[in-house]
Amino acid sequence: MKKVKSTFFALAILLLTACNSKAQDKTLSTSVTSSVEVIQFHSEHRCQTCLKIETLTKATLSSDFATVPFKLVNVDDKQNAKLAEKFEATGTALFLYDAKSGRKKDLTEFAFMKAGEEGVFKVELKKYIEDFISTK
Repeated sequence: MKKVKSTFFALAILLLTACNSKAQDKTLSTSVTSSVEVIQFHSEHRCQTCLKIETLTKATLSSDFATVPFKLVNVDDKQNAKLAEKFEATGTALFLYDAKSGRKKDLTEFAFMKAGEEGVFKVELKKYIEDFISTK
């Protein structure tokens, strides 16, 4: 928990001292971000649940984890084949991933089960992310 507080404090200081350049803001966000990211895989043809998972995940990140990147990866695109294989993703899947350690957490079952319950989805995703960050 101390790491999370330290990260947020450092981010607040950097944001207050940064100039208003959009390019610099984008660099700042990614440089302060820990190595944790959220990755959602999907196939070419997306169902409503897949789209809802994306919407709710982005909303949770923007309100609670603005520095945690979100990646949307089409598993049907040949350029993404190695990444999809690494995560064993053949369709819609949601993962927390630590690029430095290679650690990952599969949230696919959770995402499908809770996509219809917006409030529950956001609260539980937030908890999953906090736990993942704190167990580095």
